[in-house]
Amino acid sequence: MMGRVSSTTAMAEKLSWYCALFMAVMLVLSCCESSEREFRGEVLRQQKDLMMNKPCDEIYVVREGETLQTISEKCGDPYIVEENPHIHDPDDVFPGLVIKITPFKNR
Repeated sequence: MMGRVSSTTAMAEKLSWYCALFMAVMLVLSCCESSEREFRGEVLRQQKDLMMNKPCDEIYVVREGETLQTISEKCGDPYIVEENPHIHDPDDVFPGLVIKITPFKNR
């Protein structure tokens, strides 16, 4: 009977080591996966920043949801109203409106 108890104990110890090894491998893999996810997120943020900081064309067509403030920030032109005499009310900007853009750094 004593031999049977020690073999059961040995088997239980071996099984617990396998479980510990499995858990360690899973932990390492989950760290690698989250690092890859963070890297992808950083790449997407950089691409978005490049798109937002992209210089605008001199002729700009207003898109849905844009205001003169957001266009000014996006294109780097703080004088949109002064350069576009056809804009009588800065709050009356609508999709499809064509405006002239002169980025501030080009002045």
